[in-house]
Amino acid sequence: MKKIMIALCGLMLMGTTLSFGQAKKPTIMVLPSDLWCNTNGFMMEFDNQGTKVKIPNYKKAFQESSDLLNVISKINGMMAERGFPLKNAESALKTLEAESAENAMLTSKGGAGVSESPVDKLKKTAKADIIMQLTWTVNTTGPKKSITFNLQGLDSYTDKQIATAVGTGAPSFSAELPVLLEEAVLAHLDNFNTTLQAHFDDMFENGREIIVRIKKFDSWDGDLEKDYGGKELGDVIEDWMKANTVKGRFSTTDATESMMLFEQVRIPLYDASGKATDARGFCKDLQKTLSAPPYGIVNKLMMKGLGQATIVLGDK
Repeated sequence: MKKIMIALCGLMLMGTTLSFGQAKKPTIMVLPSDLWCNTNGFMMEFDNQGTKVKIPNYKKAFQESSDLLNVISKINGMMAERGFPLKNAESALKTLEAESAENAMLTSKGGAGVSESPVDKLKKTAKADIIMQLTWTVNTTGPKKSITFNLQGLDSYTDKQIATAVGTGAPSFSAELPVLLEEAVLAHLDNFNTTLQAHFDDMFENGREIIVRIKKFDSWDGDLEKDYGGKELGDVIEDWMKANTVKGRFSTTDATESMMLFEQVRIPLYDASGKATDARGFCKDLQKTLSAPPYGIVNKLMMKGLGQATIVLGDK
């Protein structure tokens, strides 16, 4: 009997271990921080609806900085050893360039529109759950060197910081940057990953967070207070949100006759086919509902990155 109990306990422990090992992991992409890119001359400007904005020039950084490639390769390896899948940022950039549709600005036929930054487009192409943003500096003391690093885990849908690790490695005679980085990061990485996993587990349970905006074109003679079968259009949209968000979780931050803003909108992590859900995929169903009878409202769905969607009513 004692042997049987020991065997059963062993099987239960093995099952628990296998279950943990097969837990769904977040997909991650490592990128240099804005500070590192600016310090090292890898920035560019783009026009965001008339406003000049400086953003990192990742393509130039990957092409010209061997240190960046070595550092990201080291981080990728350390994360892979811990069972976290990583998206390769350099490959995602190449995919982005290959898709000419990604380079076009989104505009309505009437001329209205919304633009996305190149960084937003990169996130959409890579579709990583989490961005690991890395900053590092090399410190020199006599013949010894060390690295001071700052590693931030950012939710790629909301840009909220969900994990951080900061530290300075012990001085070393090693001149190899990846070795110095590993020595500095190693003591912090497991706690960092635990925090990332906890955030991902929360998303798996309660849905990932997005922002949804409803607007109207000036040319449309309707508004969000228009009555449909005894219910205002704004109420119809709120009811749809309640029915389609995870556990009915969302916040109506603002609502007028011409616009609505929904924040903390929790959407399923994956659709029925197992594909990762983003704001566009979620809002496609709302767009179809508004287009169909009894509403029959022509509308346009516009995106900003993975986590923000705008439906504009009354035009295409």
